Amino acid sequence: MTSTRPTAPVGARTVKPKKPFYRSFGFQITIALIAGIALGLLARQLGPDADGNPNGLAATLSTIGSAYVTLLKVAVVPLIFTAIVASITQLRKVTNAARLAGQTLLWFGITALIAVTIGIVLGVTVQPGNRVDQSQLATGDPYTVGTWWNFLKGLIPQNFLGLTVSSSADPAGAITSTVGFNVLQVIVIAVAVGIAALKLGTRAEPFVAFTESFLKVIQRVLWWIIRIAPIGTLGLIGSAVVTYGWEKLTTLLWFAVAIYLGLALVLFVVYPVLLKTNGLSIRQYFSGVWPAVQLAFVSRSSIGTLPLTQRVTERNLGVPREYASFAVPLGSTTKMDGCAAIYPAIAAIFVAQFFGIELSLVQYLLIALVSVVGSAATAGTTGATVMLTLTLSTLGLPLEGVGLLLAIDPILDMGRTAVNVAGQALVPAIVAKREGILNQDLYNAPRDGEPFADDSGDDDETTDAVAAAPVAATAPAPATDANPQGEPARI
Repeated sequence: MTSTRPTAPVGARTVKPKKPFYRSFGFQITIALIAGIALGLLARQLGPDADGNPNGLAATLSTIGSAYVTLLKVAVVPLIFTAIVASITQLRKVTNAARLAGQTLLWFGITALIAVTIGIVLGVTVQPGNRVDQSQLATGDPYTVGTWWNFLKGLIPQNFLGLTVSSSADPAGAITSTVGFNVLQVIVIAVAVGIAALKLGTRAEPFVAFTESFLKVIQRVLWWIIRIAPIGTLGLIGSAVVTYGWEKLTTLLWFAVAIYLGLALVLFVVYPVLLKTNGLSIRQYFSGVWPAVQLAFVSRSSIGTLPLTQRVTERNLGVPREYASFAVPLGSTTKMDGCAAIYPAIAAIFVAQFFGIELSLVQYLLIALVSVVGSAATAGTTGATVMLTLTLSTLGLPLEGVGLLLAIDPILDMGRTAVNVAGQALVPAIVAKREGILNQDLYNAPRDGEPFADDSGDDDETTDAVAAAPVAATAPAPATDANPQGEPARI
C-alpha cells in the first residue's frame, strides 16, 4: 500500500512545535531565582537553632547549592582534557591555528584594557575610599597573595591530572582533606598529550578515536547536569541570601556601587559595542550566553560554570568546537574582566584613598599593566583576592588593605563572575567571526527559551556522520536536513 503522508521538500527544515512557557529553561531559571531569594529570606528570618547551627531550611539550601557546583566541577577536568586533546589532533587540517591563538590573546588584552580603564575612571570619580567611615572598617592580612613566581611554578604539573590536596582542621581538631585541581595544569597536560598524539599520526588513531568518543559521553552527562540547573540555582541563591544578606553593603556602599557600575558598563555597553562593531547581533549574543551568565552569578565560580560556558559558546554562539575547546578553558583562567580588571583597579584606588596615599600617573599605568598581563597569575586560585594583592604589591600599597573589603566580597563576586563568563564567551565569538569560521546560522538561530539553540543533543548518528567529515577552515557549515543543528565547521 502506498503511503499518502506528505513529505517535506528537500532542504526544508523541520519546524519544532513551540513548547509551553513553563518548560522554557529561562523561565525555570527565573522562577528558581525568585524562589531561592524567598526561601533564603525565610531561612534568614528563622535564624539558627538552639545550638547555634543553621536551621534545616538554610542547611538544605546550602547542601543543594554546593552539591550542584560540585557536579559541574566534576565535569571540568575530563571535559577540558578530552576537548583539548581531540582538538589538537585536528590541527593537521588547520592552516591558521597560530593566528587564532594570537587573535584570542589579543582580544583578551583589548577587553581587559577597556575594563581596567573604566575601573580606574570610576575609582577616581566616585572616590569610594574617601566616602567610608574608617572607624567601621578593620584592616587584615590577605589569606593568599598573588605573585608572578607562584604563577610560573603553577604551570608545572604536580601530577597527571593537575590534582591538588589541601587539609584543614575544624575547631574540634578534626582534619578534613579536600581534593581540587589546577585548571592551568590540566590545560598544560592536555596540550602535551594532544601534541604527542598528533606527532604519532596513524599510530595514535585508536587513542584519538577513544578520546573523541569519551568527549561525547562527557558532553551528554554535562547536558543532564545543565538540565537540573534550576534546582542548583535555587539552592545557590538561597544559600547566598542566608549567608551574606545585604546588610554588609551599608559600610562599603559606595565601593559596591562603583564595582557594580563598572561591571554593568562592561557587560551592557562595552560588549554590545564590540559585538555591533564586528557585525554580530547583540540580542542573539545575550540570549545565547545568558544561561552561563545566570549560573556564574549564583555559583560565583568561573571554573564551575566552565562546562556550560563552553557549551553555549559552541551551541548558541556558533563557535567551532575545536577552537572553543581552546579559547574557553584558556579564558576561564586568564580572561576575567570582572575579577582581574574592574575589581582590582577600583579596590587598589580605594585602599590608596583609605590610607591617604596619592597615586601617581605611573601607578595608574601599572594598574592597567597588571590587569592586562597579570590575570594569568590567578589561574587555579581565588582570582579576585590574588589579583588585588598582586596589584597592591606592584604599586607598593599596604596588603592589609585587602581585609577592608572582605566583608562584602561574596556579594561583589556574584557580579564579577557573571562578567568574567560573559567575556569568556564573547572573545571566541568575535575572533571566530573575524576569521570567517563562525557558524552564523547557529548564532542567529531562535532560542525559544531553551539553554541551547537546539536541545536535541549532538550525539545522534546523522550529526556524528556530518561532523566527522573534514570541512574547510574558512567555511562555516550551513544548517541542513543532514545537519539540522548547523554544527560548527571543523577548523
